[in-house]
Amino acid sequence: MDDVSKPGKRNLITDVAGLRVGNAQHDGIKTGSTVLVGDAPFTASVHVMGGAPGTKETDLLAPDKTVQQVDALVLSGGSAFGLDACSGVMDGLRAMGRGFAIGDMRIPIVPGAIVFDLINGGDKGWDDNPYRGLGRTALDNATADFALGSAGAGTGAMAAMQKGGLGSASLVLPDGTTVGALVVVNALGSVTTPGDSHFWAAPFEIGDEFGGAGPDPAGGHIQPQASRKERAMMLQATAGANTTIAIVATDATLSKTQCHRLAVTAHDGMARAIVPSHTPLDGDLVFGVSTGTDAPVDQTVFRAIGAAAAVCLSRAIARGVYAATPAKGDLLPTYSEMNPAKAD
Repeated sequence: MDDVSKPGKRNLITDVAGLRVGNAQHDGIKTGSTVLVGDAPFTASVHVMGGAPGTKETDLLAPDKTVQQVDALVLSGGSAFGLDACSGVMDGLRAMGRGFAIGDMRIPIVPGAIVFDLINGGDKGWDDNPYRGLGRTALDNATADFALGSAGAGTGAMAAMQKGGLGSASLVLPDGTTVGALVVVNALGSVTTPGDSHFWAAPFEIGDEFGGAGPDPAGGHIQPQASRKERAMMLQATAGANTTIAIVATDATLSKTQCHRLAVTAHDGMARAIVPSHTPLDGDLVFGVSTGTDAPVDQTVFRAIGAAAAVCLSRAIARGVYAATPAKGDLLPTYSEMNPAKAD
């Protein structure tokens, strides 16, 4: 057994055994949905630190609420329209015979969260809400391998200075425990330092998973940068137009209360990778997930899992932005367009 943590085989949240991720997107609308589904129901909780969240069924995930496990989690574009992606996932799970049993009925438990991508250069003139269909398609597409960057719920995402995206990363701890993160980066803050070349998350990069540019050699970055995103959207500090939504997961067995604390701890990773984070104008939240089925781990073991979750989330944020690809009508350039020498 190795004595250091390292990324899993895929460097994705699906390195956590029993989890799959599906993406669906509409390139004309510049939006999409992403679903995390388990081979079996999993324990989950959530912690919200942004001031403008958009969510469905998250009250069920509080540690004192009755429901202990869920069937899937949804991350979606579309602002409030995007919450309907959860309904599409519920349709698919019901067809599979999955869900919380009440008498002879089964009700799939599918909490979700959304980002605002309604002003991003895409055609939003739909007659029928597309997100229920996107959610169902994302579930049907769920697999261990999935695309990052401009895919799924990250299709139309934007950070402050460049396109955002869907990111993921994992770590296998020395004791064999696997931890992973999945994130949609649509932040008010910037993921890069002034000059657009260096990621705030650079100290946590493993290899060259997001370009290998390293930490910014300059210091003194104490003022938030003027947002290109706000200028491009012709908005000024509009509440609800920004959000980073994430899931952190482990195959260690955690109680629902520990899943909540895992989500709380993972927010540290968000703050290390996006400056500023958790503003009144973001809907920043993290779901915490455990697929384990044994007795919950003790606090000494949990401490290492929480620290790994924060690191995975920082890396996933940078990976999502690094992997974004250009598309017709974009309001912002991608990281690779701004830094062609550092791109793959």
